[in-house]
Amino acid sequence: MFSHVMLGVNDLEVSKKFYDALLGTLGIAPGVANKNRYFYRSPTGTFAITRPINGDAACHGNGSTIGFTVQSAEQGDAFHAAGVAHGGTSCEDAPGFRDTPAGALYLAYLRDPDGNKLCALHRPAQ
Repeated sequence: MFSHVMLGVNDLEVSKKFYDALLGTLGIAPGVANKNRYFYRSPTGTFAITRPINGDAACHGNGSTIGFTVQSAEQGDAFHAAGVAHGGTSCEDAPGFRDTPAGALYLAYLRDPDGNKLCALHRPAQ
C-alpha cells in the first residue's frame, strides 16, 4: 500500500544515529544521504528522514504512529532497547504481548528524538 514514509526531524545527524541503530536491529542498512535527507530501504518499502524543506521546525503528529514489523519478541526488544539507547524515550506500556480482538500481539512503543511515535509489532503464528 505504501511506497515510503518520510519523517521531519530537527537534527538530521542525531536522528540518523538513532535510526541507524533502531533500523539496524531489523537488518536494514544505515541511511543513505541524498541532500538534506537519509533513506533506509528494504525489499518492502522505504523509510526516510528529512529536515523540513520549508525551513520550519519539524514536529510530531499527535495521534500518529509508524509501525515496524519485527520477526519476534526478541527482535522487538532489541528494536526498543536500541531506540532508547540512542536518544529515544519509551512510551505507552512496557514492551510485551497484549491480548487484542485480533489475538495476541507483541508491541513495543517509543518516541524518536523529535517525538515521533514508533511501534515494533510482531504477530505470532496463531
